[in-house]
Order: sequence, then C-alpha cells, then structure tokens
Amino acid sequence: MIKIKIVYKNKYLRLTELCASTLIAGNALAQNYPSRPIRLVVPQSAGGSTDLVARPLAQRVADAMKTSVVVDNRPGAGSTIGTDIVAKAPPDGYTLLAVAASFTMSPSLYKKLPFDPVHDFAPISLLSSLPNVLVVHPALPVKSVKDLLAYAKAQPGKLNYSSSGVATGTHMSMELFKHMAGVSMAHIPYKGGAPSVTALLSSEVQVCFATISTALPHVKSGRLRALAVSTARRATAAPDVPAIAESGVPGFDYASWIGLLAPAKTPEAIVARWHSESARVMQLPEMKALLQHEGSEAIGTAPQEFGNTIRTEVNRWRIVAKAANIIAD
Repeated sequence: MIKIKIVYKNKYLRLTELCASTLIAGNALAQNYPSRPIRLVVPQSAGGSTDLVARPLAQRVADAMKTSVVVDNRPGAGSTIGTDIVAKAPPDGYTLLAVAASFTMSPSLYKKLPFDPVHDFAPISLLSSLPNVLVVHPALPVKSVKDLLAYAKAQPGKLNYSSSGVATGTHMSMELFKHMAGVSMAHIPYKGGAPSVTALLSSEVQVCFATISTALPHVKSGRLRALAVSTARRATAAPDVPAIAESGVPGFDYASWIGLLAPAKTPEAIVARWHSESARVMQLPEMKALLQHEGSEAIGTAPQEFGNTIRTEVNRWRIVAKAANIIAD
C-alpha cells in the first residue's frame, strides 16, 4: 500500500509539474506574440464573400499587431480542405481560419469529416452577418409569408424553389423554412447564387432564398417580390421588409455569417487579443461601409458567444438534414 501511494503521489506531482510548465509556456508564447507572420486560411476562393471580409480584416489587424497577416485561400471539397489545415495546425496563433455559416452544416452533410467543428477549434468572433431574402416571382399570387404558406399547403409539392446548389446555405435555409412551416416544395439546384436568381426571374421556379445584395436590385425594379428577410430581426439594408419570424414562422432565424477561429488549445490570451482586434476592426467606418455595400452587418461577438452559436447551429442542421435526407456530393 505504501508503494502504491508513493507511485500515485509521484504521478500526481509529475502531472502537476507538466500542467504548470504547459501554462508557463502558453503565457510566454502569448507575451511574445506575434513574433513572425500569421496565416489566415480562407477555405473558399479569392473574391468570395468570406474572402471579402478576411482580406480587409487581415490588413488592419496586421497594422495593429505590427506583423504580416497573409490570407491563404484553400478552396475545395465544400471548404473542408482549408478548414482541416487549420484544425491540424499548431495551436500557437500563427494559423487562423475565416469561415462561413456552412462550417456548421458540414457534420450533417458529410459522412466522414476530418475535423470536429465544436472540439477542434477555439472560437474567436462572429464577424459579420448577411441576411437572405425570401423572394417570389411577381406572377405568383402571394404577397406575404402567410400567403405563401397557404398557397404551398393548398398545392403541396407544386411549388419549385431554386438554390445555389445542393447543401449550400440557400438550400439549407429553405429546408429549414419548410421544416419549421410544415410545407412541401421541390428543390431545383443551380450552380451558384446568380443562376438561382436568374431561374426565378425567368419563371423556371417560383420562389427562392437569395442574398440581400443580389435580391434587392430586382425587388426595387419590380422583377421580384420580397416577402421577408431570414434573420430574426429586420435588416438595416431593407427595413421595410419584415422578418420571417414576425410573418408566420415564429423562431425562424438564418444568416449567412462569417466567423474567425483558431485551432483548439490556442492560448486564451492570443484568442482574446484576436477578438479585441477583430471586434475593433469590424466597427471601423470603412469596414461598416464595405459590409453595408454587400448588405451585411458588422457583429464582433465574444468567443464564448460565438462558440454557443456554433454548437446550436451544428445541432439544428443535423435535424434539418436528417428530415430532408440531404447528403453532400
């Protein structure tokens, strides 16, 4: 018994010493940070919505930290290639990730995902939010969400909706709408948001979700009719358009957001510094103007809040994907 107690005590001491040394090393790393260029991985192509937020953010944070922040576009496999690079990177603050809302959909869509969006990353901040707009062709005799629901329920499966592709945000948001509203509509996928809206303009389909920046010009010209925005509250870019949640589907809330992550176990001091800098940058007048031009809004949530958003959305999309039997190609 004495021998067992001594061995246990020694193991305990070694564990304590290891934890202490790890904490000291983490603090030292944070104090000297940054001492070399930082890589910000964008798992989509250059010029996309995530890239348009990541690049000006990187430039302004680099100026504040007095180092280089290099944007590294790594598209492919539904954003999993670039995302996996960061999941497996050293947690030292020198490799970060800018992601879109589809990040939380991946676990429900891919049978084998090389990373866990909840456990393999340290949330830094939800940077911006872009509402979608539920739009219909003017020939469809509906002028509100309640009208659309009544029409869809009276003619189940006869309405067609377009999306920017299978398992994309415009597809999943409509499946969420169908699930919560209890209606049936047929999905017609296209290769991108622009072809999806073009299909609606030409009456190939009757309804779709579109980004607010894409939809509003057609709404203003009378070629499309806006029924509601997808976010829980009205959008600044379209204050006269009601939210779906206030128009017949209580609790509906979807936004195409951009967020910032680090590998799991990145020192808290580094996460806190990136959150502070990114939140500051997102509130700069020039950043707000850039986002407003795209119909987006600056957010800048705290790490814990962003982590809660990720967990909530992962669970939500799992329910929606199962109900609609959606699997990414």
